Order: sequence, then structure tokens, then C-alpha cells
Amino acid sequence: MAAAKTVGVREAKNRLSALLKAVRRGQEWVITDRGEPVARLVPLAAKELTLDERIQRLEAAGILTRRNPNARPLPPPIRIEPPGIAQRWLQEDRDR
Repeated sequence: MAAAKTVGVREAKNRLSALLKAVRRGQEWVITDRGEPVARLVPLAAKELTLDERIQRLEAAGILTRRNPNARPLPPPIRIEPPGIAQRWLQEDRDR
């Protein structure tokens, strides 16, 4: 999800309906009092979202865009053998 946006308490009070609409779309807000964070306005996780609902939220947050229909298809994933070797290489690189 996109980073939380910040809003002052006075502005939050005046724009509460708009903030709630944004929260329904998945946006998080941090409410500040004189510049100090005091509350976080976040969506409730009432139910498990479907894949399409999650994609819609990511699109609304500007994190994801639908694939361009004129774009070339992605190549198939590269198979790395034996299984687990890529994880081992990654761990060895991290340990350096």
C-alpha cells in the first residue's frame, strides 16, 4: 500500500467524509496535532479481499496500473536448478 498521508486535526475534522472515502479505497492517513502524529486512520479488515478487489485498491493508491494491451508479453520465468539453489545464492550474498 502507498505510504500514509498526513493531515492536521483541524483539516481532518473539516474533510472527514473525503478522508473516509479515501480510507475505503485503501489509503491510510496519519492525523497530527501541531505536527505531532496522534492517530492513524486505516481501513478495517472486515473480510478477505478477492484478488480483483486487492488489484483495484492498488490501482486506486497509484501503486499498480493495468497492463498496456499493446505491450509485449512477458517471457516465461527462468527455471533455476536444482530447487533451492537461488535461495542459497541469495543467502550467501547477504552473508557477505
